[in-house]
Amino acid sequence: MTNIVSYEERIKSFNWEIAEQELNYQTGQVINIGWYCSDRICHLGKADKPGLIWEGSSGIEKRYTYNDIRLKSNTIAQFLQDLGIRPEERVCLFMDKIPELYIGFLGILKTGAIAQPLFSAFGDESLFIRLDNARTTAIITQKKHAPKVRKILGKMPYLKHLILVDAEPGKPLGEREVALNMDEAENVEHFQCFPTKAESPSVLHYTSGTTGQPKGVKHVHYSLISQYLTSKWVLDLREEDIYWCTADPGWVTGTSYGIIGAFSNGVTQCVLDAGFSAESWYRFIEKHRISMWYSAPTAIRSLMKAGEEVIRKYDLSSLRHLASVGEPLNSEAVIWSERVFGRPFLDTYWQTETGSIMISNYPGMKIKPGSMGKPFPGITATVIHPETYQPYDEPGRIGLIALKPGWPSMMRAYWNNEETYRKKFRNGWYLPGDRSSIDSEGYFWFVGRDDDVINTGGHLVSPFEVESALLEHPAVAESAVVSKPDFVNMEVVKAFVTLKPGFFPSSDLDLDIMNFVRKKLSPLAMPQEIEFIDNLPKTRSGKIMRRILHAKEWGEEIGDTSTLEND
Repeated sequence: MTNIVSYEERIKSFNWEIAEQELNYQTGQVINIGWYCSDRICHLGKADKPGLIWEGSSGIEKRYTYNDIRLKSNTIAQFLQDLGIRPEERVCLFMDKIPELYIGFLGILKTGAIAQPLFSAFGDESLFIRLDNARTTAIITQKKHAPKVRKILGKMPYLKHLILVDAEPGKPLGEREVALNMDEAENVEHFQCFPTKAESPSVLHYTSGTTGQPKGVKHVHYSLISQYLTSKWVLDLREEDIYWCTADPGWVTGTSYGIIGAFSNGVTQCVLDAGFSAESWYRFIEKHRISMWYSAPTAIRSLMKAGEEVIRKYDLSSLRHLASVGEPLNSEAVIWSERVFGRPFLDTYWQTETGSIMISNYPGMKIKPGSMGKPFPGITATVIHPETYQPYDEPGRIGLIALKPGWPSMMRAYWNNEETYRKKFRNGWYLPGDRSSIDSEGYFWFVGRDDDVINTGGHLVSPFEVESALLEHPAVAESAVVSKPDFVNMEVVKAFVTLKPGFFPSSDLDLDIMNFVRKKLSPLAMPQEIEFIDNLPKTRSGKIMRRILHAKEWGEEIGDTSTLEND
């Protein structure tokens, strides 16, 4: 059954009560995400439907029905409650993408505690910064990651419990350690979920650190309303879908759409807990007949780099709908995916603080490759002057993206950082910190992070626009554009480029790429320098950390690199 109704029809009569009614929720009632994503689905007659299909790097597969998810999240919830975990205490999830991460998330929420997902690749210091800021009470982890926790345990008297999901039977446990084997523990049939209300805190996500120190973003249980409806309308999740969100729940996409959006809509979702390779991803899609695929531009560009020959080895005809998240999606990637998969990746724009999709290419809407699309129904979005904070009247002007507060999944605070939280709001608008323009048809066009936009000789240059042009060159696999100091123009454009297989750095290639960009854009936008590198610095969620490249060019402090891949 299709969810597609024209964008114009949706915005005419939109009200968030649409989601409330579908979820059978009324203002003032109990709303617990853990219950809505498991027990409720079983009550709808889908207890035996596969909810989670997990595959590990060794090929081991585990399957969980919605009743399994209900029972095992109950079991985890009861275990936490028996430990004395109280509502609103922070419980950290520090695991690989294993089933305990997904089901444990729901179990934590059922107790009324706050789930704090963190990347399992964090080192001990990065882990400590976030646990200390949150004053975390318990951490659920694997024995492979436990040494990092043990190393900093002495500095965290507030951390009462280190819970191991794969402790070896009979092996003595260390200080404050307890074991919980989810699959072997006796299932808890009935668990009384804590009666959380709309504004009860649910998730504490730490920003990926592309700018400054990580901040703890607090969300509430009412965020379910946005996450459920955007999953249904933008990701077009349907009853029969086999869904794959490639994001790790250590960042917000992995929870909003890899757990909450998927399970609240009662779809079957697949998880691949293995390193990236084009072959393994395509094999996974073919094996499980994935129909809806939500991924990131970094991954898509990596697939482009792997070439089209590998695609022909696999039957990918099950793919029905594709969407992208994490960074702006270059037009080249949209055109490529339409050619090789028969359908385009649709860009979606949002961030940790918004909790759900804000601006997107809506299914059925005319796609303009390279555009962010239009605001989700119920979201008031515009572009404002960076100094007066007033909306522009005419199309095409570059300004700050501004969102009218009030959508259900909007963050409620930065943890212990009220001052920074207040700075995100100006003149009645929430400011994500990005620049864009809006064309005459209402489509948004991303320019760059507010502090990434390059001012060369008084002219504003969009890093994203230059990066997109660079990606169209046949030799370029990935690119990142920053400013570098210049005596005459104050700053000029510098590009960092990784090359596709078969291409090698040379002065001739450097000149060819520069001229290629010059023909596509203005001379001002042409990189004055190109540096060929093997890999771009990225967060583990796939975002290019331009501030690291910028800091090196300007001789500045690099700042927090805890989310840097392979840091």
